[in-house]
Amino acid sequence: MKLSVIITAGGIGKRMGTDLPKQFLLLQDKPVLMHTIEQFYAYHPDFQIVITLPKQYFAYWNDLCEKYSFSIAHQVVEGGEERYHSIKNALALTHGELIFVHDAVRPLVSYETIKSVEKCAIINSAAIPVLPLKESLRKGNENDSQHVDRSQYWSVQTPQAFQRSLLVDAYSLPFSNEITDDASLIERLGEKVYLTTGNEENIKLTTPYDMKVAEFLMKNK
Repeated sequence: MKLSVIITAGGIGKRMGTDLPKQFLLLQDKPVLMHTIEQFYAYHPDFQIVITLPKQYFAYWNDLCEKYSFSIAHQVVEGGEERYHSIKNALALTHGELIFVHDAVRPLVSYETIKSVEKCAIINSAAIPVLPLKESLRKGNENDSQHVDRSQYWSVQTPQAFQRSLLVDAYSLPFSNEITDDASLIERLGEKVYLTTGNEENIKLTTPYDMKVAEFLMKNK
């Protein structure tokens, strides 16, 4: 089965507190985005890799690839106003029978997670990696809250994977602010999304603290 992955790197990462978008920050002396691409290439060298980037950073990315002699084949497409628009732009370039969508700033996704998502999506058409919650949950505000059964909730990761025809149908639906990921868009079609196990190291790099954790994890692989 032909595989494509859309790696979303269209954000500018305001919460990281840096002028440079977080996908370009150095992690173990190499840009985060390069680590992420390498994970999918290592899993399957024939993966079609499509990256969404802000247009103003196209030249900067090309310079980075030259500086670090980064030669893994990939295509770059302009990111849109929202994540929805970025993925829709990238989807037009993909040719895989199974399409993965992954956050550029999750460079520690494991081989096992990618494999698990792939197997689940082949069987069920739509698969996402999740982890059970560890901490207790409460719903409400500081003056009025109630305990929530955490066993009914999951922490969602990427990559999320879908049969191509299903994802194309989903992105024919109009944009909505309620769409937080591809799975939520698939559900708008009335389709079921299946869960599979992610990996704890597969954190999303959002804050300086996350970068420190990722550095530690990479050093101790």
